[in-house]
Amino acid sequence: MLHPVVLSGGSGTRLWPLSRQNQPKQFLSLIGDRSLFQETILRASALPDAQPPVTVCSEDHRFMVGEQLQAVGVASGGILLEPVARNTAPAIALAALHVLANDRDAMMLVMPADHLIEDEAAFRDAVGSAMVLAGQDWLVAFGIQPDYAETGYGYILRGAPLLPGGGHGGGVDSALGGYRIERFVEKPDAATAERYLADGGYAWNSGMFLFKAQRYLDELARHAPGILQAARAAHAQASSDLDFIRIDEQAFAASPSDSIDYAVMENTDRAAVVPVSCGWSDIGSWSSLWSVAQRDAEGNCVEGDVISVDTRGSLVRASERRMIATIGVEDLVIIDTADATLVARKDRVQDVKTVVDALKAAGRSEHLYHRKVYRPWGSYDSIGLGERFQVKKIVVKPGAALSLQQHRHRAEHWIVVSGVAEVTCDDKVFELHENQSTYIPLGSVHRLRNRGREPVELIEVQSGSYLGEDDIVRLEDVYGRS
Repeated sequence: MLHPVVLSGGSGTRLWPLSRQNQPKQFLSLIGDRSLFQETILRASALPDAQPPVTVCSEDHRFMVGEQLQAVGVASGGILLEPVARNTAPAIALAALHVLANDRDAMMLVMPADHLIEDEAAFRDAVGSAMVLAGQDWLVAFGIQPDYAETGYGYILRGAPLLPGGGHGGGVDSALGGYRIERFVEKPDAATAERYLADGGYAWNSGMFLFKAQRYLDELARHAPGILQAARAAHAQASSDLDFIRIDEQAFAASPSDSIDYAVMENTDRAAVVPVSCGWSDIGSWSSLWSVAQRDAEGNCVEGDVISVDTRGSLVRASERRMIATIGVEDLVIIDTADATLVARKDRVQDVKTVVDALKAAGRSEHLYHRKVYRPWGSYDSIGLGERFQVKKIVVKPGAALSLQQHRHRAEHWIVVSGVAEVTCDDKVFELHENQSTYIPLGSVHRLRNRGREPVELIEVQSGSYLGEDDIVRLEDVYGRS
């Protein structure tokens, strides 16, 4: 059976300020109403004989994964929580061990969570060809047919076509549609990329693969035994937590940090590539998003409240809080969020990472969090901040509850705007209705719960000597965070 495996560990720093560490690009709606993660999940689920998809993600994103799966009505084949980032080879090893526990003949289709595929019929055909090759013990990469000289991707040089029975030779067999991989090449300079395009034998390395799960582990044993050993130990000591599988941190941290290309595909003698042209993009920059998005007659892609005058070839996204007006500009990227705005030339957006690095060096938080932060119980939005005070808008979903907690450095005032909130404050439990308020003294044990059918919205005013999010002592939590 085919087990889709979705790798969702990327941070998407090149799409800052929209993509941030706590909500990276795979969970954003960049094209259409669904996120890239949701589109990947639906694409995988639509494949013939596909089993429920397995997701590998960080612990910080676990609730986002669960909620987005639920929103598109797709059952999970397992959500594996990477305790530390160790690149793709160890992550895929964890997924292989997971699917083999219930299916000794499992085939795995490995897909990054943040890629766009416009021609899903062509993708399904390529998966069918790869399934035939994987059945003959090939480890198959999907190579994207290049239509321009791209310097931001690695390339795959194809060798001889593969023939029925697992051989290879001089004739192309239409039933297989794959080739032996001659070699992988790193991201080229512009002149080399032009040469690859003219050659016709090179394809972009998409980062998508298909193979037998056991075959992948066998290749790891030969070429990267340290990765396999650490993955086996970490998986054996894994524990279940709600809908999640927590991988043992100490064992997994001992793994070398290598990509599947470096650890396996460049070393095995059974590497194959299936070329495919399916409208693929990794949405790796704002310029690549502009290239695949719908544009108006002037070549502009706009979203939100935008007025463009004599503007051409630009990408402009306004936040819900502000209108953006442009006059007499060309080839710009303007991205506005509640707490940060990016303005860049379209040919310089690959340098966005330098802004993220500068934020890190300055000890700021704009690369980590949006002003509005999502939690498993709902969300909060920091709408005001000053010396010794902070104001937040808090939304609690129906049936949800914050942890039973206390703070060492701040007190809080809660004012209910809509809904009915159940409040625990030390030994008291009571309800707050619209336009009612309460005070939570410093050090008090408290909880906020919504037992109703509508969201609870309230304003929280914090006051104290320290207002950081780490000033929380969780005593009890239904989401396993205590």
